[in-house]
Amino acid sequence: MSADLQPKYISAKEVEKLLTWPLVNTAVEEALKATGQTGIDPANLQHSYAIQPARSITPCGDRTKLLMCMPGFVGNYQLGDPAGNKKNTLACKLVTSFASNHLLKPPVPNILANILLFNTETGQLQCIMDGTQITAWRTAAASLVATKYLYFKRFPEGVNKAIKLAIIGCGVQGQSHALGMCKTFNVIDVYLYNRTKAKADRLADELRTECSTRVHVCDSAETAVREADVVCVGTYSPTALINYEMLKGSDVHINTVGAGQVHFGEVAQDIYDQSVVYVDSMVSAKVELKDLKARIIGEVGEVIRNGKRTENERITIYQSMGIAAEDATVAQAIYDATIKG
Repeated sequence: MSADLQPKYISAKEVEKLLTWPLVNTAVEEALKATGQTGIDPANLQHSYAIQPARSITPCGDRTKLLMCMPGFVGNYQLGDPAGNKKNTLACKLVTSFASNHLLKPPVPNILANILLFNTETGQLQCIMDGTQITAWRTAAASLVATKYLYFKRFPEGVNKAIKLAIIGCGVQGQSHALGMCKTFNVIDVYLYNRTKAKADRLADELRTECSTRVHVCDSAETAVREADVVCVGTYSPTALINYEMLKGSDVHINTVGAGQVHFGEVAQDIYDQSVVYVDSMVSAKVELKDLKARIIGEVGEVIRNGKRTENERITIYQSMGIAAEDATVAQAIYDATIKG
C-alpha cells in the first residue's frame, strides 16, 4: 500500500451481498480458536493467536448510550486458503449501542458499527467497512460455533441430530440467531417469543420463507423454552426472562448474547447454579462478568483446540460478550472477497 493510496470503503450494501453463514462461521471459529493462546514465541509460531485488550466503554450521558472501542490483532491463522497460507489481521471496531434507537421515526438500529482494517506491515489504514451487519452475524456465528462444540459434540460423530430451538427476543440478534441456526443445523421447530408480539410475527414470516422448519410464535418465554434443546436469548432485559423450572431438562444448551451493560441479566441465577459456563474470552470475562455467580469452565476456543467434551449431564451456557478477534477475521474475509471480485 503506497503512502498516497486512499483506504478502501466497503458499504453496508456491499457487506450484505458478501455475508454467508459458511464464510462467517469459518472466520469466527478461527477467531475463537486463536483467542486465549498463550506463550507466543514470534520466532517459532506453531498456532494462531489473538491479542485483544478488554474493550473500552464510554457512556454517552447515560448507561443506555454507549461507545465501545474494540482493537484486536489475530496472527498466524488460516482463512479458507486451499494452499494453507496463514494470515495476520489488525483491526479496530468502533460500535455504538443506543437502546432507544428503535423508537425513532424512522427507526435506527440500536447497534451501529464501523470496522477499520490496517496493513500489518506498515500500520496504514487499509479499509473502512460498515460493521453493523457484521456485528449481528458474527455474534450469531459465535453462538453457532459454541453450539457446535458444546452441544452437538455430545452426540456420536455423523449423527445429524434434530433439535428444537427457542429464540427469546426477536430483534436483530434474534433474527440473526434464528436464521443462522436454521441454515446451519437440523432445526425441526423454532419457538419465538418477544415482548411485542408483532416483532415475533415478522420474524416468523421470514423464517417460513427462508427455512424449511416449523415456526411457533409463543405468548411467553416459558412456553418458548419448554421443549427447546437449544435456547438463544438476546434482549436488553435487565431482569431474568427464563428460570430453571421452565427448561426441559439438564441437557439444554443456552446462548445468551444480550442484556446490554449487564451480560448475564436475562438468565435466572438458578439456571447458572445448575450449569457450566463457557465464554469467548476469559480476559473480557474477568472485567465484564466479575459479578456473575457461576462456574466458568473456560473459553470455547479451548474446546475447539483440545477437543474436550462437555459434561453431558449439565446445562451448558455460552456467555457471549463479543470480541475484537471475531470482527477482525470476518472483516478480513469480507475484504478478501472484495479483492477477489
